[in-house]
Amino acid sequence: MRLLSEAQAPSHSRVPYVITAAAVSATAVAGAAAVDPSSAWYRRLEKPAFQPPPWAFGAVWTPLYTSIAWAGGHALQQARGRRRRALAASLGVNLVLNTTWNWLFFGQQSPKAGLVGTLLLDMSNVVLIRQMAEVDRSGARALLPYAGWCAFATVLNGAIVQRNSA
Repeated sequence: MRLLSEAQAPSHSRVPYVITAAAVSATAVAGAAAVDPSSAWYRRLEKPAFQPPPWAFGAVWTPLYTSIAWAGGHALQQARGRRRRALAASLGVNLVLNTTWNWLFFGQQSPKAGLVGTLLLDMSNVVLIRQMAEVDRSGARALLPYAGWCAFATVLNGAIVQRNSA
């Protein structure tokens, strides 16, 4: 059995977890600043029957954000060099797109702009999961519920656009 050299052995530092937890927390706070489900504008929108109640979003996003922070930290701990930089960049882009949707949909009061934003987020999720799978399959698997919820949000956003396209 060959022992790994120090350069090859996975790091057991908490730093990647702290960084991803801080980035995900900033994403959650920045995105939440735009959301107001009790606004007159939002209440006037016609929504599909499968629209979850407002409280469900917080209940879903809390564990999803936790899984993003864990998966990102775990994968960054495993990755090295160019692959680590690419993964960090993909995660950063993904988090920016995650926050941007809130500002497009609620901040700009534009379901159409929100739909474009969520489609971009879905594409970013595919890229991020693929990159993560190259270095950390468990991290990639941990992102699947997030990608699934974002895909559901895209369908929901599309239904809102369709019902309110006057």
